[in-house]
Amino acid sequence: MDKKWGEMSPGERQEARFQTWLNPAKITFETPEARAAYRARVLRLKDAIQLKNAPDRVPVLPLYTFLPTNLAGLSCREAMYDYGKTTSAWKDFLFQYQPDAYFSPALVTSGPLLDALGYKLYKWPGQGVSEKAPYQCVEGEYMQAGDYEALIDDPSDFFLRSYLPRITEAFAPLTKLRPLTDIVEITTLCQNLIQYGRPEVEQALEAILAAGREARQWAMALAGFEMEVRKKGYVNAFGGMSGAPFDALGDTLRGTHGIMLDMYRKPELITKAVERLTPLMIKKGVASANGTGNPLIFMPLHKGADGFMSDRQFQTFYWPTLKAVIQGLAEEGCVPMLFAEGGYQTRLEYLAELTPGTTTWIFDQTNMAQAKERIGGTVCLAGNVPASLMISGTAGQVEEHCRELIETAGRGGGYILASGTTLDEARPENLRAMIESAGKYGAYRPETS
Repeated sequence: MDKKWGEMSPGERQEARFQTWLNPAKITFETPEARAAYRARVLRLKDAIQLKNAPDRVPVLPLYTFLPTNLAGLSCREAMYDYGKTTSAWKDFLFQYQPDAYFSPALVTSGPLLDALGYKLYKWPGQGVSEKAPYQCVEGEYMQAGDYEALIDDPSDFFLRSYLPRITEAFAPLTKLRPLTDIVEITTLCQNLIQYGRPEVEQALEAILAAGREARQWAMALAGFEMEVRKKGYVNAFGGMSGAPFDALGDTLRGTHGIMLDMYRKPELITKAVERLTPLMIKKGVASANGTGNPLIFMPLHKGADGFMSDRQFQTFYWPTLKAVIQGLAEEGCVPMLFAEGGYQTRLEYLAELTPGTTTWIFDQTNMAQAKERIGGTVCLAGNVPASLMISGTAGQVEEHCRELIETAGRGGGYILASGTTLDEARPENLRAMIESAGKYGAYRPETS
């Protein structure tokens, strides 16, 4: 008799999720060859993640946002505003380059949706930056220094009535609303709902509905794309996203300037805030994996990199809650795939604390030989193909770099050939050289003493 979910160990849950991903219930593959290609790609990733010395080769995973649309000759604005052109460019990219897994066009984001919301947190093509440029975050203290208690007490209420009104025009009138938790009795119903009848609040709700309708159009286009390419045997690299609680606080809530001051002025409140956000980050990742059937949870890391904070600050503010999110996701059978942007050379010792075979770390500027030596038996390594080489190097140089990476980090398994950052401006010949290197040099070699 099969075990119930609550009776499974974390390892059994991970295996169950991989089996669901390997055998998608709602997909009818176009051909037996497509089904075989799909399973081979998933198994390639699974073996690498679980640190197995599999008979197959190293998987290859280019990281990108606008690369497929750039290669198709579309401007970044066209990519964000024409869903059909974007998904068509994505299909052409997959059919031509054949990566083991792809980054979803969902990362491009809907321009009309941002317009409908009056979004302020980013500039995007034609709205603050060139139509040919990708979107850019606008740093700011959208959460004020005095807002910590509000965030800690009730994160959802803080987002609804404080944070979202600051970063969008559509939500701005919702600052006039009272907390929904005030509605606990019939006698409090009317006075708490009066504000919903204000003209500006009605207009806000109409704007949010319009944004929701646009989001639905965007989601339908993505769903059609996903269904089509999966039937042909292609694999989405990630089933959802999460992140480090400190980054959630420091990136777009307090901002870099604010969070750096708070580490000295409000250390206790930072600790309380990141601990409050930790279960929310776990739930976010698990819910995504449950919905997509894909256990891989992408986690871009920003402010824990070498040089941003001291080791003591990393121990105090960053690592404890990041580790808790990683462990919480792994407990539910999910696989955190952490994108360690910048350098993580001084952080490797912390990664050794994790349960072997439960995480993948995509490194940008970390020494891969040292990473293999120090944590290769604990985490699946990935990355370290630099964007600078992919943009300005030759195909021969890319091939040689990838060969060295595979021989260094791929010894005995547990490595994914990936770029260290996004490759939106990579040369086509270099992209092809990177992908073909996995087949040319990526047959797993056993560990040698």
